[in-house]
Amino acid sequence: MSTLARGDTAPEMALRRELHRRGLRYRVQLHVPGNRRRRIDVAFTRVKVAVFVDGCFWHGCPDHGHRPATNREWWDWKIQRNRERDADTNTLLESQGWAVVRVWEHEDARAAADRIELLVRGDLSPGAGATRPS
Repeated sequence: MSTLARGDTAPEMALRRELHRRGLRYRVQLHVPGNRRRRIDVAFTRVKVAVFVDGCFWHGCPDHGHRPATNREWWDWKIQRNRERDADTNTLLESQGWAVVRVWEHEDARAAADRIELLVRGDLSPGAGATRPS
């Protein structure tokens, strides 16, 4: 697992291209303030908006995530730990005034960029559906 790509995945690059096309400028792989072991995929530091592009398998997508048949208990534990870490990261960032946006890898980059752009430009309040759509 240590050899797997952690950043610059195809879904992340598609989202970044779309955000850049809209004239939005951001930082990539920024350390989470208060926890330098974690990184924000796309960060708008001036307005404190953190964007994470989550893989369906690794973060337990209810639509596309699947559980391997082999060693199922360990994978259930692993994916649950990832989800708990995501929630902890959200709480840490929100306590410091950041808005957190979680995007599934299968989401359309334009639709995700629409949500992010509204937040960054100040047309959407941080609590109004900014995180992951249900």
